[in-house]
Amino acid sequence: MAFFKKLKDRLFKSSSKIEEGLDAIVEDGGVEEVIEPSEPDANAAAQAEAEAQAAEAQAARVAEEEARVEAARIAELEREQEAARLAEQARARDAAAKAEELAKAEREAEAARQEEARLEAEAAKREADARAQAEQAERARKDAQEAARVAAEQARADADAKAIAEAKEAANAAEVTRLEVEKAEREKAAQIAEAERQAEEVKRAEAARAAEAERLKEEARQAEEQRLAEDARRAEEARQASAAREAELARQAVAAAAEEAKRAEDQRRAQAERKADDEGREAERTAQEKAAKPGLLGRLLGRGETKTVVRRELDDDMLERLEELLISADMGVDTALRVTSNMAEGRYGKRLSTQEIKELLAGEITRIMEPVARPMPLYPTKPQVVLVVGVNGSGKTTTIGKLASQFQAAGKKVVIAAGDTFRAAAVEQLQVWGDRAGVPVLTAPEGSDPASLAFEAMEQAARDGADLLMIDTAGRLQNRADLMEELQKIVRVIRKKDPDAPHNTLLVLDATTGQNALSQVKTFQELADVSGLVMTKLDGTAKGGVLVALADKFGLPIHAIGVGEQIDDLAPFDPEEFAAALTGLEL
Repeated sequence: MAFFKKLKDRLFKSSSKIEEGLDAIVEDGGVEEVIEPSEPDANAAAQAEAEAQAAEAQAARVAEEEARVEAARIAELEREQEAARLAEQARARDAAAKAEELAKAEREAEAARQEEARLEAEAAKREADARAQAEQAERARKDAQEAARVAAEQARADADAKAIAEAKEAANAAEVTRLEVEKAEREKAAQIAEAERQAEEVKRAEAARAAEAERLKEEARQAEEQRLAEDARRAEEARQASAAREAELARQAVAAAAEEAKRAEDQRRAQAERKADDEGREAERTAQEKAAKPGLLGRLLGRGETKTVVRRELDDDMLERLEELLISADMGVDTALRVTSNMAEGRYGKRLSTQEIKELLAGEITRIMEPVARPMPLYPTKPQVVLVVGVNGSGKTTTIGKLASQFQAAGKKVVIAAGDTFRAAAVEQLQVWGDRAGVPVLTAPEGSDPASLAFEAMEQAARDGADLLMIDTAGRLQNRADLMEELQKIVRVIRKKDPDAPHNTLLVLDATTGQNALSQVKTFQELADVSGLVMTKLDGTAKGGVLVALADKFGLPIHAIGVGEQIDDLAPFDPEEFAAALTGLEL
């Protein structure tokens, strides 16, 4: 509430403009209604006490329900962990079975190879035997030929007739020997063919076994890939859950640090306010004493003064003036039409007061802003790289210093890289914030390549074990292609070191730019993949409605808003407080 008071006191210096505009719209054509004071109720105190007790009971029930839900969530998480453990055991058993099948297939393949070697050895032996028989038959044939020649010579010496007869016998013997040799050769060829057939069968069996072994290997590989994918999915879910918890803890820690920093200021202001209140009460008491006293009957009945309130019928003219008022507050045509249309739904033709319109308007703005009100997420990655971008003068450097100081106070180790190497003042300003928060600031000579500095800063942050590396960038206009290309270069260089970096890309917007902020978000989103917004300078002359238009059009998370130069002037974005401050509604 302290930040809300500051927000309402400082916001735009024009929150009164919307408030005055609403007053003018209602009063123009409105009708005064007299609100009579009600009779004093003797049971009012008892009723108020009963309502307070009922509220406490309801709060207790809500707390009990939240505790039950949390217990159920923890139980569900434990069940999931047990299921994951059992699934891991089942996968281990399946892997062991697959390994056993693979080993069995390998043993069978080895036995087949040994059998093939044995058959090849037997075939070689049979071939050697066949060659020996053929050689023996060849020698016998030659011996027979030689014997026939000798016999022929002797036969010619003895007698022509006897020689012819003996020659015929020798020829017959040679023919028989030749036939035997041919028979042996045929048997040898048959043995070789049989050996080749058996070897071919062995090869086919070996190929079949190898194919089966390959199939089993492929199944095992696919099963392993599925297991790894499932493990990665579960690890990613656990990482996201852990990151969400860390982000919430960090938000709470940052809020606590900011609250602690504000406490001293609040005490000082409280003293001043008490003094002003004392003076105001004294003046009010004096004025009351001077005012006319109510009559005796009025004092006895406890009646107060009658009051008047102005109400106006919600018609087309009133809706048109509301739209114009919201558009003038930089809310944009589309968003203004949507807000007023939702306000009129079910209320058209009814008489509404300024307070009721404020409540309706604040409710619609809160509904639009609630989905985008999220703290900057923190991840277990070290270092988590936070790239801060924006146009010239948007407040990037100051925002980095405030965020770094808050994260450092929350127990995070932070390193800052002064990537705006073209502006010496930016480096000096960051060094001042770094000294104030005890955060190291890495710099480079003026005019150096900011992409090289970003790469070196990532290496240094990794060596130092930093949790966060916040990189400042030079201010650039979204319509300058050369400057935007330089920003893309920084992103490319960072990703050479870590493909997932930058893990956060914060776009800092100056609230005083009005509708131009829409084109800035569009351009930076296309080039740098913006992950969240920080809106600064809401304490200036800004109309503030542009933040509603940004939430309505882009839906990007709004992490924080700033309303001043002090460390506690940057706080997590609260949509309800913002809507109330924008419309002048008292919380």
